[in-house]
Formats: sequence, C-alpha cells, structure tokens
Amino acid sequence: MRDQPNILFIVSDQMVAALTGAYGHPVVETPHLNRLAEEGVRFDSAYTPFPLCSPGRACIMTGRHASEIGAWDNGALLAADQPTFAHYLTDAGYDTVLSGKMHFIGPDQLHGFRQRLTTDIYSSDFDWVKPEWIRLKETGGEDCETVMNDRRGYNAAGYTGEAVQIGKWHNALSYDEETHFRAIEYLRAHQQKSDQTPFLLCASYHHPHEPFWPPQPYWDMYEGADIDLPSFPDNLEASQSMMDRNLNAYHGTSRYNLRDPDGLYRLRRAYYGLVSYMDQKVGELLDTLEATGYADNTVVVFASDHGDMLCEREMVQKRCFYEWSCRVPLIVRFPDGWKGGTTCSTPVSLIDLLPTFSDLAGRPALLPHDGESLISVLTEQNHDRVVFAQAHEAVGMPCIMARQGSYKYNYIHGHQPQLFNLNSDPGEWDNLADDPGSTKVANRLRRMILDTFNPEEMAEANLSSLYRRRLIRDTMTNHKQTWAHFPTYDYRRGAMDQYL
Repeated sequence: MRDQPNILFIVSDQMVAALTGAYGHPVVETPHLNRLAEEGVRFDSAYTPFPLCSPGRACIMTGRHASEIGAWDNGALLAADQPTFAHYLTDAGYDTVLSGKMHFIGPDQLHGFRQRLTTDIYSSDFDWVKPEWIRLKETGGEDCETVMNDRRGYNAAGYTGEAVQIGKWHNALSYDEETHFRAIEYLRAHQQKSDQTPFLLCASYHHPHEPFWPPQPYWDMYEGADIDLPSFPDNLEASQSMMDRNLNAYHGTSRYNLRDPDGLYRLRRAYYGLVSYMDQKVGELLDTLEATGYADNTVVVFASDHGDMLCEREMVQKRCFYEWSCRVPLIVRFPDGWKGGTTCSTPVSLIDLLPTFSDLAGRPALLPHDGESLISVLTEQNHDRVVFAQAHEAVGMPCIMARQGSYKYNYIHGHQPQLFNLNSDPGEWDNLADDPGSTKVANRLRRMILDTFNPEEMAEANLSSLYRRRLIRDTMTNHKQTWAHFPTYDYRRGAMDQYL
C-alpha cells in the first residue's frame, strides 16, 4: 500500500447489519459485501453516533458527538467552521469528491469536498423544522401522545404490506442510479489523468431506506424465501421505555396494524431485495476499482448511517438505540490485505472514520474530535473502550447511549434508563437497570455519560436552536430562497472531463 492510498467510502442508508449475508444472515444475499468482509475487516460492534440521517452524517463527517456541533435533528445546521474529513484530506493533497446524499443543512453544501457530482435527495434548508419538535422540547417529552394528537404520524404507514410496491420506478431509485453512474464515471475519468493525485470518493446512496419499492428482479430473488418475522411478547407494552413510547407516538404506530404476518412478510421481503440492490452497487464499484487498476492502492470502507427497526418491537424507522436501529455494518478492506478476513468485536463508532481517514492520508487530525483511528483500535483491541450515541429528534428529552464490552446503557433524561447485556440478551428484552447484581455496571456507564455530556445544557441548546431555525425558515420561505446544491456541468467539455 502506497503512503497515501486512495479511499473509496461507500455509504448506504438505513441498512441493518444483521440483515446482510456479510454478517451471517442465512437468507439475505450480499455476495459483494461477503467478498469485502472476506478480504477485509468486519466490525461486529459498530455504532452510528446518532441514529438519524442528517445528524448521523454530520457526526461522521466531523468526527464529533452531536451535542458538540448542534446536530439535534434532521433540520439542524452543520456549521461551515466545523472541520470534516474532507477538509483534512484536501489539506493532505487528496482530490475529495462526493457523489450522492450527505444531507448537509445550511449554506455550505461542500464541507471540504472539492466537488459534488449530484444534488442531494433531501432538503438542505430548515424546511423540516417542525412545530411538534418545538412542543416536544418545550414539554421535555411529557405527554407526547397529546402533542402528536393532531398529526397523523410520519412513517408507520410505509411499514404496512399495502405500502410495498414492486417494480415501480420512483425518485429514490433515480437518485441512486445517478449517484452510482457518476461515482463510476469519476473513477474512470481519474484513471485517465497523468497526475495520479490520491482521491477520496464518497459514494452515498439512499437505499435500503424506505419507500420499500424494490425493482422486480430483487423482489423475485426472495420468492418463497424463509423470512424471519418479528415476535411480540405479551408484556411488550410494559417493557417499553419512555423513549419507545414517544417515538411510537411520533411515528403513529398505533394507527396501523404492524403485526399482520402477511404485511410483515411483504415488508421484510422488499427490504431484503433492497439490501441486495445495494450490494450490487457495491459489487460494481469494486469491479470498477479492478478495471481501472485502483484495487491495489485503494482502501474501501463500507458503512450505513444507521439501521431500521422494521417493526421489531412494533417500532419503525430509527431514532432509538436498539441494535436494529443503532448498530451498523462497517467493513474496511486494506489493499495490502492487512487484517484480511478478520473480525473486530471492540465497540467502535462511525465518528472514528475521521481520524482513520486522516491516519491513512499521513496527516493526523490535530483539531478537536471525539473519535479514535480504527487502525489503532485494530492494533490495540481495547475491549474496555466505550462508545456513545445520542438521539434527540421526536423524543423530547436528551437520550444518550453508552456501549462498553457486552453492556449497553441507555440514558433517558428524567426517566427510567435501560441496561442490557448483549451477550446473554441479544434481543434487548431484559432491562437490568434495577437488577441489584448489575448496579455497579449501571452506575459506571451512567457516570461515564454524565461525565462526558450535560443533558440539561443539551436540552436548552436544542430548544434555542429550534427557535432560531424556525424564524430563519419562515424568512427564507418568504424570500423564496434555498441552499440547495445544483451541480453545473460544462457539456462542451468531454464527457469524462467534467469529473476532473
């Protein structure tokens, strides 16, 4: 591996690690991710820093915890004075290019990338700042049912069998096809340059995020497949945390039948198909690296910004700390085969990618960040390491997760916490927070959280941010202004030249 390897960072959206062949699922077909794991390192305890699109990606880009950069929700600003891994790698001499979504909110739509090859699929303005977010923060998350009473719920309808559509073309598929085309064309164009500047190419896709509308061939892959469906214990309601109850009210889960086995089968079958769709994109990118001669000097990183509950616990979407929502696939392949075919059980976070990329570029990140290079994690294998995640949107109160060893502690400000031993209870059903035998562990993880974060200050900063953004949103709406990014191409130049 040369001193400054290329870096190909492939990002999926809302992919559950456990629902991939690369992580051992017996039905979901992901041959290209399997190959990547066989040739690289599979991280088995990798977590998103925030299980939601925009704040999760802001944390990944900056290597910071959400509360450090004000990444409170899907409508929160990513400030232009926050250094990202794209800034660090540009400074190290890399060509930094983004194809696809990154859900930047604010007037800076590059954040260190030299070029973006596509628009974004979601709003870059404060359009998503919602009145119920403000009411939930004003009430501290109390009586979320009342706050949401006049709302119809945002996501649960999309998780019914009736919402699944097959072979129907739609915006998200168009977006991913363009993202993919432009990423591959960039690799081909870069290969033609005489000056082989190292590159960081981020290819970031929408799928398998809903809507669950797989192309026909990917639906057909799972005809008659043995698809696992969620189970619902009799004490499900009693086992719910305040975080669970608020999220279910926000998503409107009680308005739909999310236990119908036929509907669940269609939902999971469609999701399996979309995971395989994403896997095919990974395979074509890997093939392009081979065809262009870059496979021997490119580090490949595959991850997802967060997962999806997919009706586990009768919950939908993300925003919570359960494994299906917060644990993510993370696979890294080094071109010299270092650690090839191994797994890493040490807890890691996607905020670790910023110092990792900086290490690979030979220019360590010297400004403040909250991650640790995965290279040192792999070298040291520190099993006592603790990683954190935050969730603030739609729950009302600050919520913070700490994962250390086999234990996961979920701090829910002002409410009963959760403590799970993932070795003995991988389904996270047995809350040990009040178990006398687990008091020492619970106190240690709670102390780690409160020594690192100040929930009261976080709640105040979150609400103040919402007030500011509401005013600016209304002003921009009146002025018909937007921060949306529209790439410009000079079609008088060669088709390949536009990527250089």
